[in-house]
Amino acid sequence: MNQVQKLSDTEMELMEVIWECTPPVTSTELLALFAERGKEWKAQTISTFLSRLVDKGALTAARHGRTNKYTPRISPEDYKLMETQHVLDGLYQGSVKNLISALYDGDKLSDEDIAELKQWFSEK
Repeated sequence: MNQVQKLSDTEMELMEVIWECTPPVTSTELLALFAERGKEWKAQTISTFLSRLVDKGALTAARHGRTNKYTPRISPEDYKLMETQHVLDGLYQGSVKNLISALYDGDKLSDEDIAELKQWFSEK
């Protein structure tokens, strides 16, 4: 798994769209995709976020003429795992039991959630 710095909400929104695409992708293609989704971004804004994502290690940029083409360096699954591990280590001393206990004690786990977890664990 590649080491990537934590992404902001907007960077994550951009990465989710990039992950849906067949790489590599250009800023022009991303502007069109966001416009289709009702989000009008300026070209400079998207370029700034793409540069940040390259700096954070989430993307690589390859120059093709006057255009940069961007390719993810990390999969969505690997990024989620990295972030989950960060939360687990930072808030729960690396203990999954402590995390689940906090969810249970905070009434965040329904009976259905508990049954699904039991089923999942029994299949492992």
